[in-house]
Amino acid sequence: MSKDVKIMTVARLAPSGLQLTNLYASHAAAGFPAPADDLVEDMLDIHDLVVKHPASTFFVRVQGDSMEGAGIFSGDVLVVDRAVTPQPGKIVVAAVYGELVVKRLEKRGTGLALISEQDGYEPISITDNDDCFVWGVVVGSVRQFL
Repeated sequence: MSKDVKIMTVARLAPSGLQLTNLYASHAAAGFPAPADDLVEDMLDIHDLVVKHPASTFFVRVQGDSMEGAGIFSGDVLVVDRAVTPQPGKIVVAAVYGELVVKRLEKRGTGLALISEQDGYEPISITDNDDCFVWGVVVGSVRQFL
């Protein structure tokens, strides 16, 4: 099993020292260009978009390609919320025999499995006898393009 995520930080989030940025009322067109508009809608704190439960949220940086089919790429920073209940279909960060992985949680027969979103990766079946602990549910991601 190859390592899929490495911990960037596991810490409670504090709003102190955050810098607010303008959120413009106009939307960026992903198709045909939209007319430019400099009307400021509100001030934006990135935490307002990705953090719903500050006391239970942490970040991990992805390392590997096993979740590219879900739009999660190596180098992305995932927002993981421990307050969200892990359910089949959700993407989770789990410790499997002490190794952190990011996978989709899926029901398989009478048990559960951690599934990659890329060909070439075998599902990780989870039984009551396995050393597996779900750390939290992925609720967002941040990607740098530079």
